Amino acid sequence: MEVVIRPNAEAATDLVARVIARELRDNPRLVMGLATGRTMESVYARLVQIHREEGLDFSACHTFNLDEYVGMPGSHRNSYRHYMNHNLFLNVNVDLRNTHLPDGAAADIEAECEHYEKLITQCGGIDLQLLGIGLAGHLGFNEPVSSLRSRTRIKVLSPVTCAQNAPLFEPPDEMPRRAVTMGVGTILDARRCLLLATGEDKAEIVARAIEGPITSMISATALQFHPHCAVVLDEAAASRLQEADYYRWIFENEPQWQAYRDGINGSTLDGHPVKAAPRKKVIAPVLDDA
Repeated sequence: MEVVIRPNAEAATDLVARVIARELRDNPRLVMGLATGRTMESVYARLVQIHREEGLDFSACHTFNLDEYVGMPGSHRNSYRHYMNHNLFLNVNVDLRNTHLPDGAAADIEAECEHYEKLITQCGGIDLQLLGIGLAGHLGFNEPVSSLRSRTRIKVLSPVTCAQNAPLFEPPDEMPRRAVTMGVGTILDARRCLLLATGEDKAEIVARAIEGPITSMISATALQFHPHCAVVLDEAAASRLQEADYYRWIFENEPQWQAYRDGINGSTLDGHPVKAAPRKKVIAPVLDDA
């Protein structure tokens, strides 16, 4: 695991978007695992900007999202399919047939979970998995006591998750109490993982996930096992890390981050000039990091 600390949320978001853009340029047929949540809205807005201004091409890629609520059709405004369409898919040139989410409204949810795993395998596995982290330390909806070898399955949502997400529903008691989620094992199968966390409210759980013991109580600790995982934080989210100075030193000295250091002020993007342009306003429903 590598930890990258940037001065603020905007810089952290920009770095994550530029890593994704570079991976997609290097491999137009990239298979991406995608996440939802407040943090990801800014990432997708930045990717849309890069697509429009620099011609970033999504036409040949495939995407797989981490999760979806059980019993919720993709047409529902609080579904993750609606979130992804609104924030990314309908704003770039991706083929919607190549964008995959679990079908939370499937008649046979267990069969849907098995089908989702097979789809990922048929696409050759996930090349780059984008992740957020919930306040309970969960990846996707892998709530506390999730098996670190788990695959796509149904999970009952924790009271913490329900309390965070229920206000987004009208009325709040309409929020589903179960979700389909990629398992921790499914996530760890990705060739590269990229986790973004910003804000002081994430500082404690980020420190436990990065520097604490590996435990099924905090599914994000499983990323310590991953051979190619980068965690990108702003200073607020990194404020409780014991080894923050060392992580900063790595970013400033490791050759693999050279291209991103050179473009850190926004003057270049993997060798391409970047125009200073206002961010696209996102008005999709706000969802917790999942």
